Amino acid sequence: MSNIMWELHSDKILNLIKEGKRIDGRPLNDYRKVSIQRNPFQNAEGSARVLLGETDVIVGVKFDIGEPYPDMQDEGTILVGAELLPLASPTFESGPPDEESIELARVVDRGIRESKAIDFKKLCIKEGEHVFMVFVDLYAINYDGNLFDACSIGALASLLDAKIPKQEDGKIIKGEYEGKLKLLRKPLLSTFAKIGTTMVLDPTLAEEKAMSARLSIATTEDDQISALQKGGSGSLTAQDISNSIETAISKTKELRKLI
Repeated sequence: MSNIMWELHSDKILNLIKEGKRIDGRPLNDYRKVSIQRNPFQNAEGSARVLLGETDVIVGVKFDIGEPYPDMQDEGTILVGAELLPLASPTFESGPPDEESIELARVVDRGIRESKAIDFKKLCIKEGEHVFMVFVDLYAINYDGNLFDACSIGALASLLDAKIPKQEDGKIIKGEYEGKLKLLRKPLLSTFAKIGTTMVLDPTLAEEKAMSARLSIATTEDDQISALQKGGSGSLTAQDISNSIETAISKTKELRKLI
């Protein structure tokens, strides 16, 4: 769609929002339909495919063995990467990660890492020498807005199913596992778009084009906030943030029942 068409579409969305309505008929604080396929890829230690409305992502988890960071000699780590495939949107290009994919990976990573969902000391094989590194790879297959929450759901589902490979002398034994990765918490992101003066949950691509600011909030099942990320040039009020946090805590409880 051309920029002119997006602008016309944005005007229509803005006018509807002023009346408390959304272009797809959803309430302001509702998610689109969520479908989750667990473990579609057997070559990964854990995987998931998530459809959030028309947004389609796949997530894979793989383990590798590496050296610990100098300041965390007895801890493994998690590394989240995102790839925005050109087939997902004509605006995505192949090649090195761009600003958009880097932000997506960092926000999903921070939500998991700061929630303390993973006990990184349990990933230590031999202090100072070998640790497990958990790679979480996010791939956008179709983009219709809110990749953050779709990838967050996929990452949590994949980690919940992830199996830790057996290892010997610091090398992974292929096809053999010592058990499942144990998660201590279940963090999920909730992303809001500010359109006019109104915050809406789970924006579509058309709503993202009309928004002035974006807010992503990672929460856990015990109502803890593990991460906040603001995007866009517009401003948020304290009430915007407070209301969004309350909605995020409530709506992620519903999402976890689907995983």
